[in-house]
Amino acid sequence: MNYKIYDQLPQEAKKNRIKVFMEEQGFKDEFDDLDEVCKHLVVFDHQKAIGTCRYYYDDPLQANVIGRIAVIKEYRGKKVGQYIVKTACSLIQGNVCLHAQLQAKPFYEKLGFKAYGEIDYDEFCPHTWMKKEM
Repeated sequence: MNYKIYDQLPQEAKKNRIKVFMEEQGFKDEFDDLDEVCKHLVVFDHQKAIGTCRYYYDDPLQANVIGRIAVIKEYRGKKVGQYIVKTACSLIQGNVCLHAQLQAKPFYEKLGFKAYGEIDYDEFCPHTWMKKEM
């Protein structure tokens, strides 16, 4: 596996997010204005894009936020998600937060994130904010 960082949303990340969040999970509002200001990390297996995330600094949270973490179906269970999160954290200075789907909370806890605040909903899906002090 290797990765590339992009200053703009690349087609590879867009395609992965459409597959995972829109086609598989049914989200409708996948893309937003944050995509224009984020860094985008794309993970490749040889030339094939297999996972992605975006990250940015959020002033109100006073932390970096990692989001839109997506791994295509055939690569799940192969530590690609772990590689994405650890790589993003290694590129970021300071504390890191993410807005996790509740079903993914145990995955992030294994990577050192702790939940805080109330459960909220992104479209129909329960989420919780999680943070990791670096």
